Amino acid sequence: MNTNTQSMSASQKMLRNPFIRIVLASFVVLIPIIVEQFLVTSLPISKLWKNILLGIFTLPIAYWTYYAYVHFIERRDLTELASTGALKETSQGVLAGFLLFSGTIAILTLLGAYKMTGVNGWEVLLIPFIGSAISGLFEEILFRGILFRIIEESLGSWLALLISAIIFGLLHLLGENATWLGALSVMFEAGILLAAAYMLTRRLWFAIGIHFAWDFTQSGIFGIAVSGNKALPGLFKSSLAGPSWLTGGAFGAEASLAAVVLCVAAGIYFIVRAVKKEHIIRPYWRRSDKA
Repeated sequence: MNTNTQSMSASQKMLRNPFIRIVLASFVVLIPIIVEQFLVTSLPISKLWKNILLGIFTLPIAYWTYYAYVHFIERRDLTELASTGALKETSQGVLAGFLLFSGTIAILTLLGAYKMTGVNGWEVLLIPFIGSAISGLFEEILFRGILFRIIEESLGSWLALLISAIIFGLLHLLGENATWLGALSVMFEAGILLAAAYMLTRRLWFAIGIHFAWDFTQSGIFGIAVSGNKALPGLFKSSLAGPSWLTGGAFGAEASLAAVVLCVAAGIYFIVRAVKKEHIIRPYWRRSDKA
């Protein structure tokens, strides 16, 4: 009995290590999704059906693997993805994401950098919609639900914001047309904005809505490349022309100065509201209950 107690104590102690928890949680969520996406993309079917199947399987796998980690490893309720208020917060996020990217396009249009040249059929919306839904849920679970949240529990909100933003930005160097300008832009705009959305609500739904709408509005509506990946046909046929600092270059308009300014401003606004709500977590060495 004494040996088991010591073993349990050592196991619990190990799981209190933020790095171990981040790695473990990431593996729990990532591995099933990697396997599922490999199997789906290997099927001898059309690109459309592959995307439909990815949407059908990836979304529930991301949710339930994260739920399993939280339930069996952290042994708590999944409050950050609780269903109560989920529709309201997601809808608010969708509106915010849509307005932020539409505002970016409005600025680029006024400056002569973005031009609409025609309209495609509504069916072009399907693949961007599915892709944006997957990235919205999966990436928010991975980067805000796991990375930001676990770092924040130990090092506090400000260091978690800094570290998660840097990692999120650097990972965008893996895109097909990735640039340092794009990575730095994502670091500042999305890294701050999405973590701030989580800090404000203490849930993931608002951030998921913003992330989904930002990607979908960008590719599905305005036909612009997302994060350096190949541009898909959007609802509007369009062209971008001008210096990279204005248009974002091959990375896409989210690397434009207009996008960075708008998103950082929105992120700061969310942070101010989070501070007023006393949603900021102090680092462990500044807590009275740190022992």
